[in-house]
Amino acid sequence: MRPYTSTSSLLECGVLQGSVLGPIIFLLYAADVLQLIKRHQLHRHAYADDSRIYGFCRPLETVSLQDRISACIDDVSSWMRTNRLQLNPSKTEVLWCSSSCRQHQIPSRPFRIGSTAVSPVSSVRDLGVHIYSDLTMRSHVVATVRSCFAALRQIPSVRRSLTPQALLTLVRALVVSKADYCNSVLAGASANLLDRLQFVLNAAARLIFFSKEVRTHQPLTPRTSLATCSGEDSISAVRSRVSLPARHSAIIHLADSLRRAADVDGRRHLRSSNTESPVVPSTRRSTLGDRAFPVSAARA
Repeated sequence: MRPYTSTSSLLECGVLQGSVLGPIIFLLYAADVLQLIKRHQLHRHAYADDSRIYGFCRPLETVSLQDRISACIDDVSSWMRTNRLQLNPSKTEVLWCSSSCRQHQIPSRPFRIGSTAVSPVSSVRDLGVHIYSDLTMRSHVVATVRSCFAALRQIPSVRRSLTPQALLTLVRALVVSKADYCNSVLAGASANLLDRLQFVLNAAARLIFFSKEVRTHQPLTPRTSLATCSGEDSISAVRSRVSLPARHSAIIHLADSLRRAADVDGRRHLRSSNTESPVVPSTRRSTLGDRAFPVSAARA
């Protein structure tokens, strides 16, 4: 694929950077990589040129998984060179994920990415979501709260020049949108983390309804809620906002992981078979298993 240059007014091949079709066309161009990764019994998620190769294993099989991923990356790098693409080891990150009680079993041996040794990290950013190694989403909440309060501190400086509707729009764009972005990953998160997000939304409501400054102890009433600001029935329900994205079926590959009770052979004679209720899969570990999309979405 040839990059577009400003020296020519005609696009001979490829697409403009930032275009809507760009990610789709690139995925079609690199579709063979998916089959290559499957040969190594690994999985892949991709968005345009950002690709993630991942696998899972038992604690005693980490060395085998690490060698298999390195061999897979070697094959991917070879395919990319053949197709005029380049793998960038300096932008490659490695993250081991496990429960909190198994963090001490995470290996620290560097991964071999071509001729480069890449050491595992404790947190990565994937499409705007900060993922910590213990999957508690603590780093994502901390980054979100920091970003929201940075915006809240700047809005009072221009508040006198804004109409009430413009102020609501500004809070929507700079605060509420950040708190709501990918909030479905917070399903099942601890109450402490959700309370920190609640603190952000309460501060935004106080900024709109009470003062020119962010007051943290001004009491809120049902009248002074962000319902006007966010379009939801209530701002004070951070937990309901977290479960809200799971109620939409626009994402087909996620919706396919849900099964109706009426489609299960052993439940066709139960009363639940006459409804559209999905089946809630059973899990072995509530801390991680209950947060999986098929479980949390079915409960929502």
